[in-house]
Amino acid sequence: MTGPRYTRLAHALPATVPFVGPEAQERAQGAPFLARLGANESVFGPPPAAIEVISREAGAVWQYGDPEAYDLKTLIARRLNVRAENIVIGEGIDALLGYLVRLVIEAGDAVVTSDGAYPTFNYHVAGFGGTLHKVPYRDDREDPEALFAKARAVGAKLVYLANPDNPMGSWHDGADLKAALEDLPEGCLLVLDEAYIECAPHEAAPDLMADDPRVIRMRTFSKAYGLAGLRIGYALGARDLIRAFDKVRNHFGVNRLAQEAAIAAMQAEDWIPSLRARIDASRQRIGEIAGENGLRALPSATNFVAVDCGRDGAFAKAVLDELVAQRTFVRMPFAAPQNRCIRVSCGLPEDLDHLAEALPRALASASQAVFT
Repeated sequence: MTGPRYTRLAHALPATVPFVGPEAQERAQGAPFLARLGANESVFGPPPAAIEVISREAGAVWQYGDPEAYDLKTLIARRLNVRAENIVIGEGIDALLGYLVRLVIEAGDAVVTSDGAYPTFNYHVAGFGGTLHKVPYRDDREDPEALFAKARAVGAKLVYLANPDNPMGSWHDGADLKAALEDLPEGCLLVLDEAYIECAPHEAAPDLMADDPRVIRMRTFSKAYGLAGLRIGYALGARDLIRAFDKVRNHFGVNRLAQEAAIAAMQAEDWIPSLRARIDASRQRIGEIAGENGLRALPSATNFVAVDCGRDGAFAKAVLDELVAQRTFVRMPFAAPQNRCIRVSCGLPEDLDHLAEALPRALASASQAVFT
């Protein structure tokens, strides 16, 4: 008997996933987490109107979703003052990144990102045979100047930049990013991941024309709108680039409930201001908990906070492991020196009460483990 004849590239790739899900960790521990503070989901949930729509439309799930997502695209276009032809809807930013890489990258093509930035983008680049070139963060922020200089040096076709950033929560002023685009090499496309833009100060979003051929902007309903489990997001870009997605995307990939829920969520006019207030309060509490334990919370424009554990990556990993052992789900950056931190998602008061109890014990255990 013979098996499938994999491509040479598939043979060379490891069988892995960018993130180990909390469910897998729960199965390994044999117990559920008491505080789920690691995946940057919105524990505050979606707007009530979105839940009502999901309940109302549940009986219609025998129908495929609209492959053009016409109603949702029309709404987004009206809200953002762009044309529907500048928008493509996808199964979250992760899927849109995959489609984009498939469109642009062939074996050996150069791609530039920051060392320690969003690993799912790297996963897609590796999956299509691209060659990743990385530059370090500067002052815990992605460095547009260094990214664009590296892109010029290696002839990159794509540059990835998140604003606000994951995993550090830092951000750039949109006007600065717009000015920095003048140094983007000809023929290189900036992938601007704006997954957390609704959580950020208004000035973080650059004032760019939707038809600017140098940039594609990725946004999602997974974070501020609380629809991570439905997998829906969108990209904004020049008409010809957006039209090219029809060559490779899964036309029926965005399900009916996701589309209807996203419309209801975006129409909930008071949701984002009220959510931002809850995120602000949660970030403040995380900062207080960090300070009570001699740690420092970094400034954040997202729905999570990077907490500097004050030592190196080995110590931060020991803290994380101890928190997980206490059934507190958090994550941490992958690359030094950012891996001196743990990353804590915003949570409900009871989630953060649990963190406040678990963190001192985790720090004590980690200190003992590291120094023995």
